[in-house]
Amino acid sequence: MNRRTLLGAAAALPLAAPALAQAPFPDRPIRLIVPFAAGGPSDIVARLVSPKVSAALGQPVVVENRAGAGGVTGVDVAAKAAPDGHTIVIGSAGGLAISPRLDRGTPYDPLRDLAPLTLAVLVPEPLVVPAATPFRSMAELIAAAKENPGRLNYGSAGSGSMPHLAGELLRAAAGIDIAHVSYRGGAPLATALLQNEVQLGFADLPILLPHIRAGALRALAVGTQQRLAWIPDVPTMAEVGLPGVDANNWHGFAAPARTPEPVLDKLHAALAGALNDPAIRRALHDQGAIPGGDSRAEFGAFLRSELDKWGEVIRRGNIRAD
Repeated sequence: MNRRTLLGAAAALPLAAPALAQAPFPDRPIRLIVPFAAGGPSDIVARLVSPKVSAALGQPVVVENRAGAGGVTGVDVAAKAAPDGHTIVIGSAGGLAISPRLDRGTPYDPLRDLAPLTLAVLVPEPLVVPAATPFRSMAELIAAAKENPGRLNYGSAGSGSMPHLAGELLRAAAGIDIAHVSYRGGAPLATALLQNEVQLGFADLPILLPHIRAGALRALAVGTQQRLAWIPDVPTMAEVGLPGVDANNWHGFAAPARTPEPVLDKLHAALAGALNDPAIRRALHDQGAIPGGDSRAEFGAFLRSELDKWGEVIRRGNIRAD
C-alpha cells in the first residue's frame, strides 16, 4: 500500500465513524415497563398496543411488570435506562404527576429524567354518592355539606391518591368542609361507598360503572370537558359551576431523557398509530377509558399542567402520602 492509498484511507475514517454510530433503530426488542402488577389498567393498555407497536418498529415489544411504590419503582427503572429508545414506560398520573409533588423522596424528576411520548388513556373519575343518600345533584350535595360542616365523609384510595386529591380539589372549589376517610385501594373504596360508610367519593370509571348501572351508586358529575358516553345523563363539573374540578386519572408513555429526537419521533409514531387503530380504540372504550394518541408536545404540556395542578393541591392541603 503506497503513501497515497494510506492518506486516502485515513481521510475516509471521519466519514465512516458517524455512519457506524447511527445504527438503525430499533436493532433489538423494545422493553415496555408497566409499573404495576399484571391485569391493571396500565398493563391492559400495554398489552393491547404492543403487537401494533411491534409491527410498526419491526422488533418484539416485551411487556415487563415492575410494580412497587404506587408506580414509582417502574418509572424509576425507565428513567435510569440507557437513552437509546429500547426501554419505554407507561406511567400513571400517580407516578408521573402526583408522587413527584408529594414529600416522599421520588427518585426522579419527570420533567428532567423522562421524555414524554404520548397520552395512552384518560380514565374519568366521576363523583358518586351511595344510592342510600338523598343527594340527586351537586347542588343538593353542596347545600347539605354547607349546612352540616364536617359531617359528610368522602372516601379515597389512600392518602395522596388521585381520589384524595380530587376530593381536596372539590372542597376548595365548592367551599365545603368534608372529612377524608382513607382506604387501601379502589376496590375497598367502592365497597365503602356501597355500604354508605362514606357519603361521596371519586374513583376510576371502570370500578364504578357496574354499580352506577345497577343503581347502587349515583353519579352526580364528571371532571371531563364533555359528558361521557357511558353515563350521558351525568353533567360535567363545568356544567354544575365547578370548572376547576377537572380530576381524571390517566396513563402515558415516556422514554428516558436524552433519547435522540429521531428515535423519540419513531417511538411516538408507532405508539400513536396503535392508539388510533379503530379496534384498539374500541377495546379501550370498552374498558371505560378514553384513548390518547396526542403529539409529544401536547403530552409534555399536559404533564407539566398536571404537575402544577396537583402540586398546588398538595401544597395547599399539606398532604402527605401514606
